[in-house]
Amino acid sequence: MTARANRVATLTDAAIELIADGGMRALTHRAVDGRAGVPPGTTSAYLRTRQALIEAVVGRLAERDRADLAAYDLPTDPPPPTPAPRLDSGDLDALAAGVAEVLDRWLSTGRSRSLARYACLLEAVHRPELRSILQHGTGLRVQARDLLTRAGATDPDRQGDQFVAFVDGLLFDRLAGAGALTAPPPGSAASRADLSAAVRTLLRALTGT
Repeated sequence: MTARANRVATLTDAAIELIADGGMRALTHRAVDGRAGVPPGTTSAYLRTRQALIEAVVGRLAERDRADLAAYDLPTDPPPPTPAPRLDSGDLDALAAGVAEVLDRWLSTGRSRSLARYACLLEAVHRPELRSILQHGTGLRVQARDLLTRAGATDPDRQGDQFVAFVDGLLFDRLAGAGALTAPPPGSAASRADLSAAVRTLLRALTGT
């Protein structure tokens, strides 16, 4: 990273923690300076407006999410122009386990990032000028469509989008919904097994395997 990129990463990581702790109301340039331990005015020097700050936060969230996906050998880039190998039932079992590992991380050690992500998306609902941040989610849908194509889904474009929506709903339910009351504790083997079973059920429904 360049010196500027390193500083922006430090500032946005601090902003993520602020949002997770206090919601979007807690996000101010001065508060980010304090959380990051940098001189007053630093955040506004790099990210002058609130919109720029939020957009940088969402970009940082996407960057760290891609790192998590790569750590578990899940696809992080658009599919290649040539057809990829067909996925069989065993591949889908492994995929479900990998997705479960990432979801469990986002519920445990990455919980602050998940809370910040949803807060930013809700902010965009009420502020049309922030709608561009939704583009950070399109890559996952492209990848899901490719995976469903390789798995033999009958309508992979539609079903790939459904897969992402269902998995995102599963994460939200465990993070902020009633599912948090009955699910195994995040970060545990039981949590990962339960999430894996849920994702595999979804893949079976979408692919008929």
